[in-house]
Amino acid sequence: METKRLSSTRPYIKPLSTFFNSLSSHCQQRVKQEKMQSLQQKASEWSGVDPNDAFAIDETNLFEKLGLQTFINLSTNFYNRVYDDEEEWFRSIFSNSSKEDAIRNQYEFFVQRMGGPPLYSQRKGHPALIGRHRPFPVTHKAADRWLQHMQQALDSVTDIDEDSKIKMMNFFRHTAFFLVAGDELKNQNQGVACKHAANKPAEE
Repeated sequence: METKRLSSTRPYIKPLSTFFNSLSSHCQQRVKQEKMQSLQQKASEWSGVDPNDAFAIDETNLFEKLGLQTFINLSTNFYNRVYDDEEEWFRSIFSNSSKEDAIRNQYEFFVQRMGGPPLYSQRKGHPALIGRHRPFPVTHKAADRWLQHMQQALDSVTDIDEDSKIKMMNFFRHTAFFLVAGDELKNQNQGVACKHAANKPAEE
């Protein structure tokens, strides 16, 4: 009788295991969602940019509107400023990359995020912004310096209309401080997917 009783419980082992695996997955997903909400809130608070304004870039296909060369010009102008920055502490953040690589990485990401082909992902994989910036000191001070150069670069590229500049700068400000907030995750193993890096598919 005892043997039969034990064997009769076996069919329930697999469903029970499946239940706990599903519960664990659900809890992990909820933790990620809570982290994402916290990071987005901090990004909005620190940048002063409402999420609706930060992602207004998705209302228009900026790649089709501006073209590839405009993004190349923007990133070239930006990194010329960065690599010529008078502050050594800021230049040192980029010391492990050549200027040419930095320019290409940036404009390919911008193109991909703003409605163009997935150039960045095809060459380097998912953008994973927080993970890729993990080795760097992404501080408030560094974000402000980065944004200063980006604003000057945007103002210098005449092919970008004023409305697009505003939308792009709001996105850049929110993203910069999202990464500052993400700096808190450096010592944690879990990554967080983010809307800042989500591909905006090119319209056919």
